[in-house]
Amino acid sequence: MSSLAVSACTATSALGRGLDAHRQALEQGRSGLRPNDISHAPLPCWIGRVDGVEDEPLPAALADWDCRNNRLAWLGLRQDGFLDRVHAARTRYGADRIALLLGTSTASIGATEEGYRRLDASGRLPDNLRRRAIHSPHSLTDFVAAALALEGPCLTVSTACSSSAKVFASAERMIRLGLVDAAVVGGVDTLCDSVLFGFGSLELISAEPCRPFDQARNGISIGEAAGFALLERADAAPQAPRLLGWGESSDAHHMSTPHPEGLGAELAIREALARAGLEPAQVDYINLHGTASHKNDTMEAHLLARLFPPATRASSTKGFTGHTLGAAGIVEAVIALLAIEGGLIPGNLGARVPDPACSASFAWHAEHQRVAVAISNSFGFGGNNACLVFGQAQVSR
Repeated sequence: MSSLAVSACTATSALGRGLDAHRQALEQGRSGLRPNDISHAPLPCWIGRVDGVEDEPLPAALADWDCRNNRLAWLGLRQDGFLDRVHAARTRYGADRIALLLGTSTASIGATEEGYRRLDASGRLPDNLRRRAIHSPHSLTDFVAAALALEGPCLTVSTACSSSAKVFASAERMIRLGLVDAAVVGGVDTLCDSVLFGFGSLELISAEPCRPFDQARNGISIGEAAGFALLERADAAPQAPRLLGWGESSDAHHMSTPHPEGLGAELAIREALARAGLEPAQVDYINLHGTASHKNDTMEAHLLARLFPPATRASSTKGFTGHTLGAAGIVEAVIALLAIEGGLIPGNLGARVPDPACSASFAWHAEHQRVAVAISNSFGFGGNNACLVFGQAQVSR
């Protein structure tokens, strides 16, 4: 495929607001996880909570969309000059020539939960939550479209953990087909009871900070995050990093368990590399999905050893941020882009004794080397798999 310029990007997570906060935390090996302090009933676990979301009200003109998820989106949009970059693109192309494609798992369901907790005597939602705009899976994308004054194609992707990775693929297709000239992609998910107790009911949550690829790992830590990127044709930003390829698959092996041999995940990776015109040995760094669940990590460790040489560096960064669900794809894509920009390979935070399935590719602590090509893996429930390949502007293919 013809590569696209990632002309701007940003992320806000438990590590902090914006690229610098993430770069510093990854460099220092500092986790953003903390004991659960957000659920409405006790649940012993660790979470990746973004500080200050409650203190970030929306502008008056956007008040109909006010809820915690959209507040996090608004907070994220205001980092790293991202709003200015989108406004410049809107002036350049026109509001109707920029697509908006966002991933989320739960959108603003936290506000709906609150409404049900506060039903009045007649069983109706309280007055301040009787707003149709926030009780919809499309609430996030509707809100961001209004906030950015965009009028092009507007799409919400909800494929579990791969949601905000798959938006890159949708954007590339739209730009290639001439439907739009640029796309804002990303994702936002916030912590809420449905997520915490839902994963708790699946017995997937660890009572301690998650330990991806550790021999004694015992479950995930859930986080929240907002991330965005602006994609344009390469000639619009000649020096910007590139989206070189993407791959998608749906193996439908099980509702919540990956295929034990990673067949669907392998299809996505091979398709992404083929689309990028690259061989596995040309990949310098892989941001693994690495959730710290037993089955996911075993599958991905075997897949890494099967497809890539030992010189390829790899790590999971969920020990830093927690698993941010529908926002995981964009946050980890941003981390892959940071690796390319600064030659920083994040360590696999949390692991003490590596799983025997882990190959020599694993970076257990932060490393520094040139990263010309980086991959980000996102594997969701139901076998929804996505792989993104990013590279420096000068990568030879």
